[in-house]
Amino acid sequence: MRIFVTGTAGFIGFHLARRLLQDGHAVTGFDGLTPYYDVGLKQRRHAILEAFSRFAPIIGQLENQPLLAAAVADCAPEIIVHLAAQAGVRYGIEHPQSYIGANIVGTFNLLEAAKAAKPKHLLLASTSSAYGGNEKMPFEEGDRTHFPVSLYAATKKAGEALSHAYAHLWRIPTTCVRFFTVYGPWGRPDMALFKFVDAIERGEAIEVYGQGAMRRDFTYVDDLVEAVVRLIGVVPEVGKPASGNDSLSPVAPWRTVNIAAGAPVDLSAFIASVERALGKPARKTMLPMQQGDVMETWADASLLRTLTGYVPATGIDEGVRAFVDWYRSAGVSPLR
Repeated sequence: MRIFVTGTAGFIGFHLARRLLQDGHAVTGFDGLTPYYDVGLKQRRHAILEAFSRFAPIIGQLENQPLLAAAVADCAPEIIVHLAAQAGVRYGIEHPQSYIGANIVGTFNLLEAAKAAKPKHLLLASTSSAYGGNEKMPFEEGDRTHFPVSLYAATKKAGEALSHAYAHLWRIPTTCVRFFTVYGPWGRPDMALFKFVDAIERGEAIEVYGQGAMRRDFTYVDDLVEAVVRLIGVVPEVGKPASGNDSLSPVAPWRTVNIAAGAPVDLSAFIASVERALGKPARKTMLPMQQGDVMETWADASLLRTLTGYVPATGIDEGVRAFVDWYRSAGVSPLR
């Protein structure tokens, strides 16, 4: 198939694009190579993708509506996967404008392009952060998401709402996939695993927020990619729910799907796994919760299982070991 993927120089976008190319699809990748973190790491990811003859990279910002529209039109995609976004919860405290530009204006521009292209299926990356202050656990797709606690979460939730309106008005089959704490090789330097490994390798103390009491439903990146690939073929149709707990809209070919194992892990246990993989103890600086963080994420993955027959299953020790092996072999430690 012809597949248009935004964010192909990013962590998840790189892994998904590589999998799609390995499966024989033609992928047009759209990425802004923004300096939120080291651009060199993004360029190294893209260089790997460029070794595939069926990969066509386009460098540009989502906010550049004419460029994005032309790129989508030229690709004439059967599938669009929108992963590009301004990521990170804490960054939004000091740089709110980047979230409005990329996550709201950029998503609007992508939806306009999709309206013209009429893909068979549009998949948009959302986040577990959308559940915000919801205290009910585990999170189900039908739970209320009215209480975002970060600007990142608010803009991603806005993207979900925009995509529902477009799905209803223009009958664009759309699935919003809510990711839960994705980790693995080629991960972002601002994420906890990268920061932990980098600090311990350098003999520096790691910063542990929430006094180490936080819990996260970690998802290994290859598992997430497998779930997304399977969901590509699961096109929502109005009036055809897959189960009693399907999040399918009553008025649009649109649904949300959690992608996670449904097995939260204590942060302290995650750090212990890092220590085992490195063969080194961590010196810890215990800190309070940061603005925009939540104490726990925990997904109900039953809808994903119903739709695809699949749920992420890679264990923490295996996933952390894979990251450490990549970190030590790829020579990425100078990237800061």
